[in-house]
Order: sequence, then structure tokens, then C-alpha cells
Amino acid sequence: MAIQVSVCGPRDCTPEEEADAREVGRLLAERGAVVICGGYGGVMAAVAAGARAAEGTVVGILSRPDRQDANPDLSIVIPTGIGEARNLVIANSGDAVIVVGGSWGTLSELALAMRHGRVPVVQLGGWRLLDRDGRPVPGVRHAASPAQALDMTGLWP
Repeated sequence: MAIQVSVCGPRDCTPEEEADAREVGRLLAERGAVVICGGYGGVMAAVAAGARAAEGTVVGILSRPDRQDANPDLSIVIPTGIGEARNLVIANSGDAVIVVGGSWGTLSELALAMRHGRVPVVQLGGWRLLDRDGRPVPGVRHAASPAQALDMTGLWP
């Protein structure tokens, strides 16, 4: 069975987040991983474009009940009609979760992945979460580059 990696990030992203997501997608495809994402624009579109350019497979878990506005670089489109609840499906579908950038929806995906606690969660850019005492929340791994993000998942030797 192929490794699946969920990649989460904002629809409205910075040029740096877009470039990082594209590179994450390319690297995942080169390693034979299936990319799971939200299927629309921004980071989701960039990771899909990067993976498809490297002949990878990209699954989009859509919030809508139809394929409207789905990214054209998706290999497989799954319209759910469940709105933001689809974030749980994305977070639970990966053998690891890579978060690129940050937004409220992205934060929910990160939180759901951490709450489930069964897979590595790697953050590339975005918000830094602190506990009540101002210390970094344990468990989230912070990467400085797309290549390091993949390495920090621990999925490949």
C-alpha cells in the first residue's frame, strides 16, 4: 500500500508558502507517496501542481457536495458536502501530516491531527503554538525546508 501524506495549508497563501507547498508536492511524488489535500486553491493547489508535475497521485477531499472549483491538478476528487468537517477526513487520511503556512482552517487540521495522535505532524512556516506557560506545544515538529519536512515525518529511511 502506498504511503499517504496529508498536506494542509491556507487557500490564501504567501508566495513563499506556495513555493514550499509546490516543492513538498514534488518531493512527495518523487518518493511515491499519495498526496491528500483539501482540493482547492492556495497551498492545496500548489502541492497538487508540484505532485502532478512529478507524475504523482493527488487526492482532493472537497468540502462541497460537487466538483465545482476543484483544482485541475487533482488525480482523484472526493466531493463530501460536509463543509469544514472534511478537515477531519484530511487529517486522518495521512500516514503523516505536513502543514504549510497557517490559517484558521489549517490550524483546525493541525489540531485534529495532533488530537488523534497517531501520525507525525510537521509544520513548515505558519503559526507557532504555545502552551499556557508560553512554551512551544510539544509534538509538532518544525521544519525549515520542504526536504526537511519530509525527512521529519520519519516515513522514509
